[in-house]
Amino acid sequence: MSSEKITVTVRLVRSFEHRNFKPVVYHDVNANQSVKEFLSFLQNDVSSKPGLPPPFRKYRYDTLKIIHQAHGAKTNDLVVSLDNDDQLILKETSTLKEAGVAHETEMAYFKKEDYETYKMNPVVIW
Repeated sequence: MSSEKITVTVRLVRSFEHRNFKPVVYHDVNANQSVKEFLSFLQNDVSSKPGLPPPFRKYRYDTLKIIHQAHGAKTNDLVVSLDNDDQLILKETSTLKEAGVAHETEMAYFKKEDYETYKMNPVVIW
């Protein structure tokens, strides 16, 4: 299996209601690795990444969702779109490439429980 290297942006979503997120760019990501491997890498990297405020480093993220693909349409929601979860939330058993992640894809990394709560009542506290 050849190693296809891509660049992705991962939004660390701390709060949907407060629009509290921090984008982190990852270069040379292997598109053929499994989503589970990438989630494990993110968990380790985020918890020890210098420059990230402690609330972002200590938070327990567990889900990745595609926000935007290069040269594609963007969502109007500032944090993450609430539509097409079955297509855009990455399943751990697939590879990044199979899940639709390509070069310059932007993804949200969040706690699924928070997302489900926000989805039931998408009110922004600003």
